[in-house]
Amino acid sequence: MANKNITADEIREVVSKENVQFLRLMFTDINGIIKNVEVPVDQLEKVLSNKIMFDGSSIDGFVRIEESDMLLYPDLSTFLVFPWGSEHGKVARLICDVHNPDGTPFAGDPRNNLRRVINDMKKQGFSAFNIGPEPEFFLFKLDDEAKPTLTLNDKGGYFDFAPVDLGENTRRDIVLELEKMGFEVEASHHEVAPGQHEIDFKYSDALEAADNIQTFKLVVKTIARQHGLHATFMPKPLEGINGSGMHINMSLFNDNKTNAFFDADAEGQLSETAYHFLAGLMNHARALTAVNNPTVNSYKRLVPGFEAPVYVAWSGRNRSPLIRVPQSRGLSTRLEMRSVDPSANPYLAIASILNAGLDGLAKEQEPFPAVDRNIYRMNEEERQENHITDLPSTLHNAIKALEKDDVIKAALGDHLYRSFIDSKDLEWAAYRQTVSDWERDQYLELY
Repeated sequence: MANKNITADEIREVVSKENVQFLRLMFTDINGIIKNVEVPVDQLEKVLSNKIMFDGSSIDGFVRIEESDMLLYPDLSTFLVFPWGSEHGKVARLICDVHNPDGTPFAGDPRNNLRRVINDMKKQGFSAFNIGPEPEFFLFKLDDEAKPTLTLNDKGGYFDFAPVDLGENTRRDIVLELEKMGFEVEASHHEVAPGQHEIDFKYSDALEAADNIQTFKLVVKTIARQHGLHATFMPKPLEGINGSGMHINMSLFNDNKTNAFFDADAEGQLSETAYHFLAGLMNHARALTAVNNPTVNSYKRLVPGFEAPVYVAWSGRNRSPLIRVPQSRGLSTRLEMRSVDPSANPYLAIASILNAGLDGLAKEQEPFPAVDRNIYRMNEEERQENHITDLPSTLHNAIKALEKDDVIKAALGDHLYRSFIDSKDLEWAAYRQTVSDWERDQYLELY
């Protein structure tokens, strides 16, 4: 967790005192995959003076070979020593921003891009965009060669406990490691599907929240491996059971540190700001889906019958729509976007969600009325009467929606937008050319 006041001298002191031998400089590529450059501790001064270079042409969505050298600028507030040791000494990490060789921020760095969108928000009189994520993951057993299998580690269900929930020890160790690293874990439980788990940690401002999501994934995978398990954040690893989501709870704060979504005197105690922001999310929902659900597999989760949203609607009560307004008020007033899955790049997803909401504010958009019925039980005519539209059903359709949405394109910036589209076009093309077992089972003998 961020220590916003830590200095370079304090980092030198901790490195010496804790016998840190390696520094892991972390950043994130366009697909949300954590990359790192690991250097020995004798390179600390070079690290702290922003002089570590790497080859950007080898990272998805970064740059071409002829412009490949990039600099890593560590964010000192992200310094931490990993609680697990190594025989060669401890490892510390710093999350870095990527800069061009001339020292300017690199436009293709998702973290730099989120900071840009946050700065746009601050110019509009808001001090913070707080994010509370709810990431879910599955635990699978490893085979004799330490490769992941499709065998789940337990048969537990929602909020089950030992002995049915065999992942409990793994989950407890993950929580302990997170707490050692400064996370405030609010809840940890077995999810609905066998082998599925959720750990919720306290909200933080947008940039720190995205950093925390990336750190969380790293910790979960590391500790699972120590237990002989493979943790996956793949949205839908198995058919017939729920997939993994990453609900995003969000609230906007004014410069005077008050929650901009709360109005004690309004109906439902939701402010006009909250309604405009909500309308922005709904009006850009289809394009947002490309960023929030960025894999072919994401759309196997977004189907009726498995608790994931399929329709663009909102409610304060029921859990079937895209956006829920939890009952908490005051400083805890928030919106919950339920479509996001953990394969999303958190820097791109949060930037896009924020820009969509700010667009709703700028244009003073109003949402359609809340839908407090179970949408899955409505027929198409009833959905139309309630202004309920569908989320895209495939990555291809989501990308087409993104290509038509200037607000979400602006949230990504030109470089990231182009790289994202190129990457997803390639992914969709590869998927279309793949012949699945399902197709062979259906058609090989029939035709």
